[in-house]
Amino acid sequence: MVLGFNHNLTYKGELFHVQTEDSGVANPHIITLLYKGGVILCSQKTSYSDILRMDNLETVVEELMKEQHKNMMRRLKSGEFDDRAFSIKATLIENYEIPSPEPASDPVADIFGSVSGGKSGGSDLSLLFQVPAAATAAAPAQPPPKPAPNNVVSLDDAILTFFGANDKKP
Repeated sequence: MVLGFNHNLTYKGELFHVQTEDSGVANPHIITLLYKGGVILCSQKTSYSDILRMDNLETVVEELMKEQHKNMMRRLKSGEFDDRAFSIKATLIENYEIPSPEPASDPVADIFGSVSGGKSGGSDLSLLFQVPAAATAAAPAQPPPKPAPNNVVSLDDAILTFFGANDKKP
């Protein structure tokens, strides 16, 4: 049983990713997603609940997946997604740390006030509730360079090589 297809493609000098998955007979649908820079440009979902009783279900679902996957690549090549794909500037930020805000005042002192243990003879409650000093904010780390994607192929090569030259449509 084929779980899915994935292709990294270059189109007009940009990297795109097409992913097609089968959700299985318990949730019988095929989903194809088109990504650019981690942003989903298009999704297509097809149910196959009406054919669950077929004898050769696995073969039929695999063919449906291939056709839907190829169709998404054809739509990309036809320019259908150009407006969306080339109008966004997606930036993937990995391991980005969001700094914690420093409190404007000492919340313990605001609640209990300052009690001096030496002057009043009692214990200093503020010592029990001291807020740890905020760590000095270090300069934000630069995100690591993006690794080069593996197996990047041209859109035409993916369609012709993976799915066969006989399936090419004008």
